[in-house]
Amino acid sequence: MATAGGSEIFYGGIPVFRGFARLMEPSLYSPLPDDWSIGVADIVESTRAIAAKRYKAVNMAGAAVIAGVTNALGGREFPFVFGGDGASFAVAPADLDAARGALAATATWVKDDLDLIMRVALVPIEAIRAQGLDVRVARFGPSANLSYAMFSGGGLGFAEGAMKRGEFAVARASPGTQPDLSGLSCRFEEIPSARGVILSVLVMPAKGGDPHAFRKVIEEIIALAEQSPDAGRPVPSGGPALRWPPQGLDFEARTKRGGPLFARRVLVLAVTLWVYTIMRFGISVGKFVPKDYVRQVVENSDFRKYDDGLRMILDCSEELAQALAGRLAQASANGVVNYGLHRQHAAMMTCFTPSAMRSDHVHFIDGARGGYASASSAMKAMQI
Repeated sequence: MATAGGSEIFYGGIPVFRGFARLMEPSLYSPLPDDWSIGVADIVESTRAIAAKRYKAVNMAGAAVIAGVTNALGGREFPFVFGGDGASFAVAPADLDAARGALAATATWVKDDLDLIMRVALVPIEAIRAQGLDVRVARFGPSANLSYAMFSGGGLGFAEGAMKRGEFAVARASPGTQPDLSGLSCRFEEIPSARGVILSVLVMPAKGGDPHAFRKVIEEIIALAEQSPDAGRPVPSGGPALRWPPQGLDFEARTKRGGPLFARRVLVLAVTLWVYTIMRFGISVGKFVPKDYVRQVVENSDFRKYDDGLRMILDCSEELAQALAGRLAQASANGVVNYGLHRQHAAMMTCFTPSAMRSDHVHFIDGARGGYASASSAMKAMQI
C-alpha cells in the first residue's frame, strides 16, 4: 500500500530478487524518478579515526544515518546502503525535508557524541543525470524477512564526489540537537574468523573501462566466493556472542534522548541485562522467541552489497583471499577495475532493530579493524 511521501509507491513496487549472483543483471534495476534526491554521508578523515582504533565509532556514525532517516520517515521503506564510514540513500520529494532534518541532526550528534566530523549532502537526481550518469535501484532479498537496495548507474559516485567538494551540502543542526536513533545498537561481541581471515572486499569500475568486462569480473569474484567451501557469511549460524555488559554500552547510551549521560548508561545497563538474561536462557517473552531472533540476525546480516561497485565482508581461507587478490590484480592491470582488500581476524556488527517483534531488523557487517574504509584507502593508494 502506498504511504505518505511516496517512498513505497516506487521502491515498494520493485520486485525482490533472490540469489546474489544475479546482481549484475541490468533488468533488475529501475531508474529513480526524476524528482527524487540522493543523500550521502561520510566521516571526514575516517582513516585517521581508524588508525586511532575508533572502528566502532566510525561504523556507528554510518549506521546512524540510516537509523535517523528511517525514523524520520516513520519507518517507511526507502533504498539505502551502508558503507562502513558512511551511507547513501534515495528519497522521494515529499520525504526530502524530513531526510534533510535527520541528516543535519545526525551530523551534529556525530560531532557532539562521537567526536567525529560527518559530511552530509542531498543531491537532486537532475544534477546527476545532467552529468550523463544515472541512479538505478534493485531490491535484493537475503532472506524472507527483508530486502535491501542495490544501486547502479554511476550516480552515487558523483554524489559522493560532489559532497566532498562541498556541493549540495546540508548544514549541521544547532549543537545539542539529537536525532531519533531508536533501534540503533551494537550489543554483540566481535565475530572472529572461523576460516582464517575476515576479508573486506571493495571492487569499483576503472575509469574508461569496459562495462561488460567489469560485469564479468564481478560475476567471477562472486562465483569464487559462493562456490568455494573456504568462504562464507562472517556471522556464525548460532549468531554472534552476546555478553553483559555489552561492548557497545556507551555508544548505545549516547543514542538515547534526554537526561544526563550517566542516567542513560544506567538505563541501557538495565535493559541489556534483561535482554542478556532472556537470550542466555532462551526465555520467550510474548511473541519474542530468542532462537527465532538469532536466526533472523544471521539471515539479515548485510555482509555483501552493490552500490556502483561490489562490497563484501567474507570469512575465508588465506588461500581463497590470495585467489581473489590475484584475479582482481589481473583485472586491474587490464584497466577493468580498481579494488581494495583489507585483512583482519574478526568482523563486527552494528544493529538497527526498530522492533524486536518484527523480522525485518537489519544488521550491518564490517571488518573489525577498519573494514570497508581501510579497503577504500588501499584502493586509493593503488591509484596514486
